[in-house]
Amino acid sequence: MAKLINLKVFKDFFGSTSAGGIILIGCVIISLIIANTESADNFASLLNTEVGFANESVELRYPIILWINDGLMAIFFLLVGLEIKREIIEGELSSVKQAALPVLAAIGGVVIPALIYTGFNINEEAYVHGWGIPMATDIAFALGILSLLGNKVPSSVKIFLAALAIVDDLMAILVIAIFYSTDLHLTYLMYAGGIVGLLIVFNRMGVKNILFYVLPGMVMWYLIHHSGIHATIAGVLTALTLPTTPDAKESPLEKLEHMLTKPVNFIIMPVFAIANTNITFESGMLEGLASNLGMGIILGLFLGKPIGIFLMSWLSVKLKIAKLPAKSDWVHIVGLGLLGGIGFTMSIFIALQSFHGNVAYENEAKFAVLIASVLSGVCGYGILNLHNKKQKKKKEAVATVV
Repeated sequence: MAKLINLKVFKDFFGSTSAGGIILIGCVIISLIIANTESADNFASLLNTEVGFANESVELRYPIILWINDGLMAIFFLLVGLEIKREIIEGELSSVKQAALPVLAAIGGVVIPALIYTGFNINEEAYVHGWGIPMATDIAFALGILSLLGNKVPSSVKIFLAALAIVDDLMAILVIAIFYSTDLHLTYLMYAGGIVGLLIVFNRMGVKNILFYVLPGMVMWYLIHHSGIHATIAGVLTALTLPTTPDAKESPLEKLEHMLTKPVNFIIMPVFAIANTNITFESGMLEGLASNLGMGIILGLFLGKPIGIFLMSWLSVKLKIAKLPAKSDWVHIVGLGLLGGIGFTMSIFIALQSFHGNVAYENEAKFAVLIASVLSGVCGYGILNLHNKKQKKKKEAVATVV
């Protein structure tokens, strides 16, 4: 009987929407512990160990850390791409009216943080390239924190945050592809373009076998990796070619999305967090938070995100372009804006692209992202929880008067 209860608890936990966020928090703690113990050097050596194979024609031997950041994260972006397409076809982005608020709010939540960061670092040649760092929102963490509130927030608010985070990720993908790619090799790009064309042909022919998309997508990953564009873009391009339908019947896209959700949330993102949050705390790091790099990231995420999201939401509602989610108010938007400031894995990912090779800058950026994400998560949760309590007291007071 005890075993059955334990299995049920285990199953319930992994079936909950907050599980991914909780596991990520645990992995961050583990990574920080490893980085600040005697195991730090061994862990770094492990991450830099090369695995794979290579010959005169094929180069697939890379350090483990590259396999994580370029390989496993391509699967993460495959899932993000699937979510984006599903939302466009049948979800919160399927009509102009539905998409207006999360799209405009996401634009505000991208532009304002980038401007704040640039304002601090425009004269800092070493740092200015990191303007994309505070633009990103970590979907898993943001939704994980929001899910801890349960029914204390309207379900429409959760849907709005999910749609906003998906649009935010789409913008991050475009930023990575355009601004954080190295020298382009057109031959590889042409071959990759040919594979995209092939996948579109499969889609038009009504091919529903997922392997006809995933296997060419893996080849496309190799070609894009060698083209100079960040390889994770292959995941998004593959996702956008998978067929789906607006009805309730499970499509190939939805089938693959269901297959990937748990592996991404419970394996890929935790592995990424352990590999990339390993910040070794050194004297002067706290002072580094007050540097232009640190302030640009912290204020960009902690203030820029909620200001941008709230401002664009307010303007779109006042101009009658969109309306607030059902049963929500402006305090909910402020709380969601703060949760949008949880950049964490996405911001760290862009930081690695911004300063790759410069460990000092990477660590300073990662530490700032960590601080900003914690502040944003705690404050966002606190505001939404406190607002729920106030609303509950008002309802009880009205009921008492009646």
